[in-house]
Amino acid sequence: MPFHIVLLILFAALLHASWNALLRGGADRLWSMTVMCLAVAIASTGIAVFLPAPDPASWFYVVLSAVLHVGYNLFLVRSYKVGDLGQTYPISRGSSPILITLFASLFAGETVGPGALLGIALVSGGIISLAFKGRRLAVPSLPYALGTGVFIAAYSVTDGVGARLSGAPLAYTVWMCALWGVLMPMVYVGMRSAKSLFTPRPGFITAFIGGLVSLLAYGIVIYAMSGAPMGAVSALRETSVLFAALIGYFFLGETLTVRKVLACVVIATGTILIG
Repeated sequence: MPFHIVLLILFAALLHASWNALLRGGADRLWSMTVMCLAVAIASTGIAVFLPAPDPASWFYVVLSAVLHVGYNLFLVRSYKVGDLGQTYPISRGSSPILITLFASLFAGETVGPGALLGIALVSGGIISLAFKGRRLAVPSLPYALGTGVFIAAYSVTDGVGARLSGAPLAYTVWMCALWGVLMPMVYVGMRSAKSLFTPRPGFITAFIGGLVSLLAYGIVIYAMSGAPMGAVSALRETSVLFAALIGYFFLGETLTVRKVLACVVIATGTILIG
């Protein structure tokens, strides 16, 4: 994988951890996530009008990915409701590289070399180990965290295939994100009300900025997946848990133990093998 792609993915990982920390720190995470999606929709639509439409072969994937992203949003919000960032985030993000590697092999015919495969396994294993307390995987939101990982794998492979078929990864990204950004507020209004969504409250600006950050982060990832193995890209992106652990420690009052430091070393080793 080209070195500049590795650097771009690591930058996306930092951005990804940042917006997840913003979401975890919010009082009403469903509302915060929906405001983020509104920001994504507005920005994506503004960019899309200046770009050619993706190839028609990719539109099925645009729609499918947008729906999968809504499912991911709902599972992520639910998992954060009962779990802290330092536990929930590693489960959802750590399970996805292995799943993406499997799904990409089944549905996109991708293969990765032994070194990269070992790197992916180290990254996933190191990330998941961050959620352990002692010898137990004590995560109250475990089903939702694992479900989030499945959604991540599903939309990632969908976007990897769709971006390659589109002939224009940037155009694919903004059209998919625009649709996703419209669907999520519709779901929110169905669950609560339009008044609840649009009534001004503290945290709006923070959530809106978080949405823009998430759009940039995922746009980088789709660009990388359009030309590099999806599992390897995902594993590099999931080094965001390193940043999440530090953000959780310095800003959210979560602990940073020797176990977490050792896990970070394993993740870094896997990153080197992939890169």
